[in-house]
Amino acid sequence: MIDISFNFVMNEINEYLNAKLNPTPKNIVILADAVKIADSANQENNIFLSLINIEEDRISRNPENFVKVDNRVVYKNPKVNLNLYCIFVINKKDDYFGALRQLSSVIQFFQFKNVFTHENSPSLDPGIDKIIFDLHSLNFEQLNHLWGVLGGKYLPSVMYKMRMITIDENMPESEGELIKTIKLEGQNYSH
Repeated sequence: MIDISFNFVMNEINEYLNAKLNPTPKNIVILADAVKIADSANQENNIFLSLINIEEDRISRNPENFVKVDNRVVYKNPKVNLNLYCIFVINKKDDYFGALRQLSSVIQFFQFKNVFTHENSPSLDPGIDKIIFDLHSLNFEQLNHLWGVLGGKYLPSVMYKMRMITIDENMPESEGELIKTIKLEGQNYSH
C-alpha cells in the first residue's frame, strides 16, 4: 500500500501542477530516494517525492484479533494503520525563485485538497479508504539532522504527514463457529 499511495499522490500532484504551471503536460513530481536527491545534478527542474519515516498509528489500532463474518468468527491480526512522513524537495539549481514558486504550488495543492477519498478521487486504489495530509513542520535542529542524514545541502522542501494508510494482509489464522449455547452445571443458556 505504501507504493500505491505514493504513486497515487505523485499522479494527483502532477495533474494539478500541469494544469497550473505547464501548457505541455509532463511529470514534474517524481519518486526518488531521499539520499540521492542531493546528488541529483543530472535531474534538475523536478520536484522529488520521498518517504522519510513510517510510524504506526496506535490510537486507531483495533485490539481485537477476530472479526465476525456471517455466522463465523475469523481470527487474524488487526490491521496496521500507518502514518507516512514524506518530503517534497525542489531541485532547480540555477532558479531559486522558480524553486520557491514550485514549493508554493505543492503547498497550495494540499491546501486545496488534503483529504483523498473515493468520492473526491475516483482513481484512489480500492484497498485505501482515505488519505489525509497534514503539513509537518521541523524546527531548525530537526531540519539540520534530516539534511545531515540525507547527506546533502538544504534544498527548498516541505514535509507532510500522510495519515490513514492501512496494511491488511487479509489472511485469517483460523476460523470458528459463533458460541450460541453456554452450559453451566445443570443449566442451559441459548441465544
